Amino acid sequence: MAGLVVAGALTGTLWSVLAPPVHGVVALTRAGDRVRAYLGGEADHFFTAAALFVGMLTVVAVVAAVWLWQWRAHRGPVLVTALAAGSAAGAAVAAGVGAVLMRMRYEAVDVAAAPVTPEHRVHYVIEAPAVFFGHSPLQIACTLVFPAAIGALVYAMCAVATSRDDLGGWPPQEFPAFSGRTVTADGAQPVGPQSPSH
Repeated sequence: MAGLVVAGALTGTLWSVLAPPVHGVVALTRAGDRVRAYLGGEADHFFTAAALFVGMLTVVAVVAAVWLWQWRAHRGPVLVTALAAGSAAGAAVAAGVGAVLMRMRYEAVDVAAAPVTPEHRVHYVIEAPAVFFGHSPLQIACTLVFPAAIGALVYAMCAVATSRDDLGGWPPQEFPAFSGRTVTADGAQPVGPQSPSH
């Protein structure tokens, strides 16, 4: 789990470098009101940054699931539980680190304090993108749990693809061979269809 938390911190740092900022303006209307607007398609960066964040966390979860699957001696429900908990904790750390680094890089936009006057009606601003798609608790929880669910799904797919009951663990578990009866109840050989060659 500690490795996934560290990976989450690194992911949040990388996200803060890669996520596109949002360019906008604070303008003074003729009525004297201050308004904020985004330039062109810059408002799309709010979605792009959040999608990039979820995508990066999903890549970390998939790589972690495949990497943990290689740990043959400990395959099983305990390891997948640790994977899911570590992925969720790593996502929370990534969100915190990414948000803090973005806030340090780009200041908060204060519309009331923007230096707009009747002579200079437009002030250009750069805003930090959001880590989450929205601010509701459900949206935040879904963003944090999604990578954990994908990691657990990848781990489960590896388990389903394994033909052995011990999930291919090491050392392999030997199970007793099936010792079914080859004779009938009275000791006679079973009778069945004969092959055409006899």
